[in-house]
Amino acid sequence: MAVEFPPRLFVTGTDTGVGKSYVSALLAVGLAATYWKPVQSGAETDADWLRCVTGLPAERLWPESYLLRAPLSPHEAARREGVQIAMGSFALPDCKRLVVEGAGGVMVPLNDKHLMIDLIAELALPVLVVARSELGTINHTLLTLQQLRQRDCSILGVVVNGPANEANCRAIAEYGKVRVLAEIDQRVDLSPANTAALFERYFGANG
Repeated sequence: MAVEFPPRLFVTGTDTGVGKSYVSALLAVGLAATYWKPVQSGAETDADWLRCVTGLPAERLWPESYLLRAPLSPHEAARREGVQIAMGSFALPDCKRLVVEGAGGVMVPLNDKHLMIDLIAELALPVLVVARSELGTINHTLLTLQQLRQRDCSILGVVVNGPANEANCRAIAEYGKVRVLAEIDQRVDLSPANTAALFERYFGANG
């Protein structure tokens, strides 16, 4: 069954490196959306990677609100550069279709007072959670869903990334009371030639 996506959504994950950028690339192409990563830590940006693997034009890649050099948690990378990440500085791009990618997981600190979940709640977009398929994912995913619900965030569903694991997907859906939208495997490299086809394979045509 095809997944019906909202025109704008937020992609978060259970941790760093779980495949948020991979899923965001699929969605940006498949939904003809603009991509925005509000906070980026590290010299090699996810926007640059996404542009290479999707071939998206520059106007579909919205500039980061904070671009930090060190590949660290945003609060620490900002501290080392003498930057203060201010919650009031984030404004949603004025575009019809938008994929927003968070940094790390929902409890990653942005500054002395705020976490990534504060930004998610402030932007008030439906949230897609990306989780690993391997051992440990049930705990991490349920904790992430719990935090989102405590902040009254609208949860679109979960995408499970990695080698097929039917038992873990079933447990996430049952105990998390959430829909597993797709099982993907980012070991399949993305390229401008295959991203649209992979979106169709995993999600079907957008309704």
